[in-house]
Amino acid sequence: MSDDTSKKLTDFQAAQNANTKGPLALLIQITHAAQAKTFPLDSDDFLTENKGQVSGLGGSNLKKILGEHGISQILASEGGRTSRGNMGLMLKYIDFLNAWHTEGSLDLKLIEDFWADQIRGYFSNQPFVLVSDTSQTVASNLEDLFGQAQKRQHQNPGTQYAGAILQHLVAAKLSLVLPEGAFEIHGAFVADSPTNRSGDFVIGATIIHCTTAPGEPLIKKCKANLDAGCLPIIITIYDRTKTAYDLASDAGLSGRIEIWDIQQFLSTNINEHGLFDAEKKNTMLADIIAKYNAIIEEAETDPSLRIEYEARK
Repeated sequence: MSDDTSKKLTDFQAAQNANTKGPLALLIQITHAAQAKTFPLDSDDFLTENKGQVSGLGGSNLKKILGEHGISQILASEGGRTSRGNMGLMLKYIDFLNAWHTEGSLDLKLIEDFWADQIRGYFSNQPFVLVSDTSQTVASNLEDLFGQAQKRQHQNPGTQYAGAILQHLVAAKLSLVLPEGAFEIHGAFVADSPTNRSGDFVIGATIIHCTTAPGEPLIKKCKANLDAGCLPIIITIYDRTKTAYDLASDAGLSGRIEIWDIQQFLSTNINEHGLFDAEKKNTMLADIIAKYNAIIEEAETDPSLRIEYEARK
């Protein structure tokens, strides 16, 4: 896509404040429908018979279009049909496309690609959601959270959302139980070596390593920790604990490295400090998420790592 095309669309989007799901759903559907019409476009062709709504908008239509762009998430179940301001936005968009067409450089397929990219960005910038459902265990609630992170990683290759969430949840929990200044907090993507750290968290002679994918390099770090007289702890996700144990065993370090899964690490602490009371448990979990979000704001540049907390009874 040329810089000129991108600028035209970005300027229109900014002028119309078309950054939320309703406007984005409308714009990509109108663009898709316009490809079967001739220019200049007639705005009446995009209205229902009673002229009361924009025609052609719907959840199934939107799902089909997004599917063609490899997007499986549901942007708007109504396809943007019930969003306020649809009529005005549609009229402005038709005028915008008609004016652009007179310049001779209009490419609706490229424009549709642009809106698809904006929708991908919308999904990527949404916070994760942790639902504290008292009918389920804390570990189960956390498992769902990491499932969201892994799904987003699949949709946005190259960004390790799950690893960042794991590390900062550990930091949040430690911050609530240890004195201020007991350890340093770094960005999740800051390597250990440039900061002369022996792990993600150094607390006295204890070194904590956070990872969703334990491997041989991590075990070598743990061995270096042991050689330095320190106790290494690996905190990972539940289904990777066996991998960590096997790697430690292969390296002759069985029984010398603590290996915990993040779900039980948090669940045990939350239940103990909440005195095994459901309401207090929710309060403890809410406190951890609040601290986590504060850490994200301070240590990271990606606001999409935030977690929205929702308590259910």
